[in-house]
Order: sequence, then structure tokens, then C-alpha cells
Amino acid sequence: MPKTISQAMQKNFLGNSPDWYKLSIIGFLVLNPILLAIAGPFITGWVLIAEFIFTLAMALKCYPLPASGLLAIEAIALGMASPQTVYNETAHNFPVILLLMFMVAGIYFMQDMLRYAFTKILLRIKSKIVISLLFCFSGAFLSAFLDALTVTAVLIAVAYGFYAVYHKFASTGSCSVTDDNLLKGECVSHLGEFRGFLRNLMMHGAVGTALGGVCTIVGEPQNLLIGHVMNWQFVEFFMRTAPVSMPVLAVGLLTCLMLEVTGIFGYGYKLPDNVRAILEEEDRKNDAKMSLKKKAALIIQACAAIFLIFGLAFHVAEVGLIGLAIIVVLTALNGVTEEHRIGHAFEEALPFTALLVVFFAIVAVIHEQHLFTPVIQYVLALEGKVQLAAYYIANGVLSMISDNVFVATVYISETKAAFLSGAIDKEQFELLAVAINTGTNIPSVATPNGQAAFLFLLTSAVAPLIRLSYGEMVKLAFPYTITMSLTGLAAIWWLL
Repeated sequence: MPKTISQAMQKNFLGNSPDWYKLSIIGFLVLNPILLAIAGPFITGWVLIAEFIFTLAMALKCYPLPASGLLAIEAIALGMASPQTVYNETAHNFPVILLLMFMVAGIYFMQDMLRYAFTKILLRIKSKIVISLLFCFSGAFLSAFLDALTVTAVLIAVAYGFYAVYHKFASTGSCSVTDDNLLKGECVSHLGEFRGFLRNLMMHGAVGTALGGVCTIVGEPQNLLIGHVMNWQFVEFFMRTAPVSMPVLAVGLLTCLMLEVTGIFGYGYKLPDNVRAILEEEDRKNDAKMSLKKKAALIIQACAAIFLIFGLAFHVAEVGLIGLAIIVVLTALNGVTEEHRIGHAFEEALPFTALLVVFFAIVAVIHEQHLFTPVIQYVLALEGKVQLAAYYIANGVLSMISDNVFVATVYISETKAAFLSGAIDKEQFELLAVAINTGTNIPSVATPNGQAAFLFLLTSAVAPLIRLSYGEMVKLAFPYTITMSLTGLAAIWWLL
């Protein structure tokens, strides 16, 4: 117990995080101004990016918002980015923020129907390989028309529901899902296997969102940006990217199959028989005691899901506004009228929304200090197929460590300027646009900060429950990164 105010403040700093983590953050905060004075803003900016990635990597030790927020505030105080630039980056990404605020909450009010549907699917399909392919393909198909964050929110809700059911059985019934101290002895090993099973499905589904997101103009935010600059509509965008996106989709699904057959890189976990029996028993109990009121609520949620799919596919409004409509309809028709019950729906997404704004502050530093300029200038100086390949690789590498929307914005703007100046012709401009789109979408699966959907999964409530850390995500994504990135590069070189 602390005996002085000073000791109490030290204890309070970053709460229950390990002492070495606290000292690391303090070290970063002390190092940055010294490094800025000695080495200048360019080197300090790249060090800041590494520090931010460190906070993400240690997400299971400390939620990244407090530590990375301190780093971002210091960077702004040191003049490495202005508050106005941070605001501009945030405003530019307002549709994503709106999505997180309302769409994820809308999914919360559909979770009973989602859990019901996915439970039926999971319990009827015995093959892990088939289930894995289903998750991967479903993630790809849905993300081609919906937003990847929305699809990921669905996956998280389903995984959390499955985990909560078994953990309740495996414990004495008096502990929360985050407390393993009261687990029954015979359930410990089964829970480890079950966690591995859920980790596998989450990563197959998350990679699927990248496979589908690259294909269409509505698949990812940067796709809309590129399509707007190139004046490509839905069908033309799909056709332009198909020579790259379709081979990558096929190889991604084959990789999913290969990983489950071989069990390498942390895959191959099966659903333990006793866990399946518990889920089946819970499903039978729920069906037996399901009231007419509950059935009516499930029907309303299913209708809302259909509206959601068509609303997003035809882009009748901004994604976040469609999410708000889902919230209004489901709370009104299913009788959720208490403020505290509605408030629970926002608990999952708002911390991540705040973290995303901190991320935009880091992006503002990248923007103001021109950290990517040397790479951009280098690839712009190349020509022909070599330039296409370099564009794809540069966009992929930079998207692994930064915001892929920001990377796409910078590259498409610089490329358009080169086209208008006559440095490249129209045909090369169109091919480079495809390279930018596929480069920011495909290799960026390598790290959680490369894809917003991956980062959302990493910082979600289900990640610590199934032991899905930053390092684990990188390991699980690695085979996909290699096969998909190389396929994309080969397609850029040979098929475009």
C-alpha cells in the first residue's frame, strides 16, 4: 500500500499495468523531446510511430488509449503536429467515427439473433475446415458490400456469446468471463482448446473482410476515395481490380484450407466434444424456454439485418446513419426503453473510437513531418511495370504501420498530380490506381494497425478472453500475408 501521495500517484499511473510497461512509457515521454532537439522531427516522427505500435502490441497489458494518448499529446505539445491538423484528419474520417458510434451499437441490439443463427450453423457443421472456410468466405462476401468494421462487430458478438456460454458452465457460476480462478479442473484444458478454436475463426473471418473489402468500391473507405478520383462506378471498379482481387481471393481461401489441414502457425484447433455438448444443451434449453416475446424479438432483429444488408449494399445513407436507424428501430420495436440498457450498447465501440482519434493524431505527425515523402518520391521516379510493383509494395508496407486511408489519400493525390503534369499517361494512371487500392488493402493484413477491422478486434472485449494478443494476431496473419501479398504482386506484374 502507498504511504505517501507521491507513491499513490506512481501506483495510479497506468493502473495495474506491469512496472516495466510503465517505465517504458515514461522513457518514451522523456526520450522524445531530447531526440527532437538532437535528431530533428523526421527521425523523432518514425520513433513515435514505433512507440505507438508498441502500445498496440501491449494491448493485453494496458488498453492502448491512455499510453498512446500521452504520446500523441506530447507530440502535439512539441509542435510535431498542430491541433488543427489532428482535427482535419478526424473530420476527414468522420464517416468511420460515425460508423463506430452507431453501427457497432446497432449490432449489439441484434446479437440475440446473430448468436441464435451462428449457434445453429456451428452445431450442425462438424468439420472445422468447412466452418473455417465459411467464416472466411462469409467475411469476404459481406465485406464486399458492407463495411469491414460492421462484419467484424458481428464476428465479435458471436464469439463473445459462445465463450460466455461455456465459461459459465466451466466455472462455478459465480465468476465473470474474465476470471479463470474458479474454473473446474477438468475444464481448464478444454477451455484452452476452445479459445484456440475461437481465435482461428476470428482470424479467418477478419482476413475474409480484407479479401472482400479490396474487391468493390464500397468495400473499404479508401476504395471510395480512389473510385471518386478515377470516376469509377461500382461495376467498373470491380472489373478494374478483378485481375488482382480475384486471384488473391482464391489464394486466400486456399490458404485458409491449408492452415486448417496442416495446423501450422497456431491454426487447427478443434471444437472439443464436451464444449459442443454444452453448447448443444444450452441451445436446446433456449429453444424449449423461448417465449413468444423472444421469438417476436428475433423476427424483428432478422428483419433489421435484412434492412441493414440492403441499406449498406445500396448505400442509401452513410453507414453510421444506417446504424443509428437500426438502433432506433430495434429499441422501439423490442421494448428497450431504459437508458442504462441502451447505454451498454455503446461500451464496446467508444473506447476504440477514442483510440482511433489518437491514431489520427499520429497520422497528423506523419503528414506534417512528411515521413512518407522519400518513399513516394522514389516510386514516382520509376516507370512501367517496375513502378506498378513498387507502388503496390510501398502502399502495402506503409499501410502496415499507418492508416491505409491516409496512405491511399497521399498516393492517389500525388499520382493524379503526376498525371495532370504529363509525367504519366492515362493508362498508367489507371493501373497505378489499382496498385494503390490493392496495395493498401492486401499486405496490410500483416499487422493489427494495418486494418481498422483488425485493430477493432485486437482492442475488443473478446480479444483478452480468447488470448488474442498483438503478437498472436501477427503470427496468425503471417501465412495469409505471405500468400496473399505475393499473389497480389504477381497479378500486378503479369495480369495488369
